[in-house]
Amino acid sequence: MSAELLPPTGRRGFLKGATGALAVPAAAALVGALAGTAHADEGGLPDFAPIPAASVGPRMNADGYHVGQIAGNLYWVTDSYYQAMFLTTTRGVVLVDAPPTIGHNLLRAIDQVTRANGRPSKVTHLIYSHSHADHIGAAGLFGPDVVRISHAATAGLLARAADANRPLPTVTFQDKYRLKVGGEHLRLAYHGPNHSPDNIFVFAPEYATLMLVDVLYPGWVPFKNLAVSQDIPEWIKAQSIAMDYPWQTFVGGHLGRLGVRADGALQIQYMDDLEASTRSAIASVDPTPFFDKYGAQGNSWAIFKTFLDAVADTAAAPVAAKYTGVLAAADVFTRDNAWTLLESLRIDAGVLGPFGVHP
Repeated sequence: MSAELLPPTGRRGFLKGATGALAVPAAAALVGALAGTAHADEGGLPDFAPIPAASVGPRMNADGYHVGQIAGNLYWVTDSYYQAMFLTTTRGVVLVDAPPTIGHNLLRAIDQVTRANGRPSKVTHLIYSHSHADHIGAAGLFGPDVVRISHAATAGLLARAADANRPLPTVTFQDKYRLKVGGEHLRLAYHGPNHSPDNIFVFAPEYATLMLVDVLYPGWVPFKNLAVSQDIPEWIKAQSIAMDYPWQTFVGGHLGRLGVRADGALQIQYMDDLEASTRSAIASVDPTPFFDKYGAQGNSWAIFKTFLDAVADTAAAPVAAKYTGVLAAADVFTRDNAWTLLESLRIDAGVLGPFGVHP
């Protein structure tokens, strides 16, 4: 049917069971049960707040995925952890990203849709949103003949990685690229580095749909450390650039549901609140105890660690409280996100706190 990932992941059974546990309405019931259960016999795992019902996506099928129509010939597929998007055309399928956790279910989803709409099932074009393996690590499933399209920087990053599961692109671009295939088209654009140096915007204008990976997280707070992004100021800016597009449906590459415009506005509000709280905490947390204790020991790194951790804790507390029950996992990652934003404010914006110019 298709090539195998190199090496085989061996995770299909695990993911199939796990996605079933996250399905609606099971997710809310499961997390709610965990939140009210003592964990003395479960290895001391922490409790977290229940996931808001509005944050949970559709139920997975028996194979552990959901495929749905966005509009017209544009579709999406998710395993509740990752997402891909595909466009069926009269010549074949244009696929955007190939997350390994979805893996062969991408082929199943495409077959399911094209059997129903009578269009060819062969993937003729594969667009890489960016180079990261968690989003394109199943690209090797689609054979050597597919046209692989990416930003020019992606080609260099993949050449360095030398990963057989992420074949090199065959077509690259610098700023903009318009893909026209079988009566359909997508507009690709690069607006500078954000989550990664090469992350691109994929816009389907006829279907008012934007795919931008690892920047906006509909219904959820951003992943740990602001999505482990490499350029925090530009990652924050990319959220506003995304909102400048005239989309009605958003594909973020992660988790189990699509986004609407209110989701983008809510994440921007979350980030504004987190920045304001972090700036306040930098100014309000007294550094004296940290310098007194660890300075006497000559342990400079201990000063930095304990002070920065205290600032992150102080900054995160009111924001996590405000968004718990509004954005999923606000209590899981807000502290980590505050810590990363704190570092960006120090090194990118020059908000140095006690580590500023010595008097």
